[in-house]
Amino acid sequence: MSLKVPKANNIQLFKPGSKHLQGLEDAVLRNIQAVAELSDLLRTSFGPNGRNKLLINHLGRLFVTSDAATIIREIEVVHPAAKLLVMASQSQESEMGDATNLVLILAGELLKKAEPLLVMGLHPSEVIQGYELASIKALAELETLSVTNLPSPLNQASLTLALKPAIASKQYGSEDLLAPLVAEAALAVLPSKPQNFNVDNVRVVKIMGGSLSGSKVVRGMVFSREPEGMIKKATKAKVAVFTCGLDVAQTETKGTVLLKNAEEMLSFTTGEEKHMEKIIKEIADSGVKIIIAGSSVGELAMHYLNRMSIVVVKVLSKFDLRRLCRVVNATPLARMGAPTPEEAGFADLLECIEIGGDRVTVIRQFSDEERHGAAADGEKSRMSTIVLRGATQNSLDDLERAIDDGVNVLKALLKDGRLVPGAGATELELARRVESYGSSLKGLSQHAVRKFASALEVVPRTLAENALGGAEGGEVVGRLWARHNSGQEGSATWGVDVDSGSDGTLQAPTHGIYDSLAAKSWAIRLATEAAIAVLSVDSIIMSKPAGGPKIPQQSGNWDEDD
Repeated sequence: MSLKVPKANNIQLFKPGSKHLQGLEDAVLRNIQAVAELSDLLRTSFGPNGRNKLLINHLGRLFVTSDAATIIREIEVVHPAAKLLVMASQSQESEMGDATNLVLILAGELLKKAEPLLVMGLHPSEVIQGYELASIKALAELETLSVTNLPSPLNQASLTLALKPAIASKQYGSEDLLAPLVAEAALAVLPSKPQNFNVDNVRVVKIMGGSLSGSKVVRGMVFSREPEGMIKKATKAKVAVFTCGLDVAQTETKGTVLLKNAEEMLSFTTGEEKHMEKIIKEIADSGVKIIIAGSSVGELAMHYLNRMSIVVVKVLSKFDLRRLCRVVNATPLARMGAPTPEEAGFADLLECIEIGGDRVTVIRQFSDEERHGAAADGEKSRMSTIVLRGATQNSLDDLERAIDDGVNVLKALLKDGRLVPGAGATELELARRVESYGSSLKGLSQHAVRKFASALEVVPRTLAENALGGAEGGEVVGRLWARHNSGQEGSATWGVDVDSGSDGTLQAPTHGIYDSLAAKSWAIRLATEAAIAVLSVDSIIMSKPAGGPKIPQQSGNWDEDD
């Protein structure tokens, strides 16, 4: 063994305060360790029996959730290698909206399996080559594992069946209530070309109180507040959307007014009143019966709006205001005044209804069938809202995240309707096929291919461990391997039974447990890419952080509605 020659310390390549880590021990294995820690943190939250994490973010907001996308968004990961995994997971979230946790735990497991190979002396490039070969093989085999498709024409029963597994992974036990709600809301807004389904058209409104069983779907857009004035209902009405405040204009400079007698005092505000009346009258004369205000509404303006029988609804969220403009086909105005015919929108019905003990405002558009007197079942609204009831704000937030996942899964399935067996069956079958492929290879890359196969086993193992505990989980995985290797018909569809009424295994299709093929394919691709990116790093160079105050980090999009 050769001696390690110490480096000369007098060569300064980087600025003082910067860190430079290189070599297998300092860079590669440290990166793997950081990634493994992130992966282990999220592994316990995987599947229907995943544990919740209690997070308090930098703004002091509390989250209780098992949703990986929310966890990684709220915990601020600073390690550069772990950030690569977080980016891959966020790509999965934006692309598919589901299977974010799968990306993290699979990438983490791939790196854990690569560690002994690197310590034994394999070069990272050989491991990378093996992982790339295994990934190509796994994706090719995945295409052959599709057992069913999303049935056509779409109906509520078939959509509910496809959505249940995705919702059960977040809210186990509530999927029988939530899946039909999501299916009903999606069917109400499904365009003639289902591939063009827009997830923004399914809204969620959370109303505290009651229980989950009191949740329902309202066709139209729901706002959890009453209209501002005395007028509470309008039908077949023109809509004007204002982003500015509806109030008397304030002067920018302070002024002093000298009033000489009582008459001047009485007529002091007359000019303002007349000006406001003129503006409101212009709006009323243009045929507008509904005003959506994005800011404050003054008392004087409210008085004249009530007099002209105009409904006023305050919508303070920019996000909701944009959505509403799309629903009623209006242009938001930044000035007070009558809208032109092109700027005004149209709504068939605005009404105030009671849900639980709260009064809410509903804006709806009818279908052509309903306008011509047909039954309300033929209604196709451009927007549908799921009104969620629950005891606490945290439980409502978590239910909303489960619904969000369900809607995103539905969008992915409408583009690619192929379904593969769930419950870890697909991953275990892929592991079996990649393992046999690795055995047929020659050269050093075969070791990495076989490690890739054993990394895929992490999915059924984690599902079993989270549901049944560590010791029992290992036995269940052993039984699953025996079933998959038996070669019998349907052997590829055996997965983990998280209820464990039997021996911990079940046939996924007979229990209606399916996963989206496209989501699995993206997850394997992104997890492999993230693992390869971490393995291909041999040196970490960190500059000294710049001085001065830190830029405040905002979680999510600045325009997102909380």
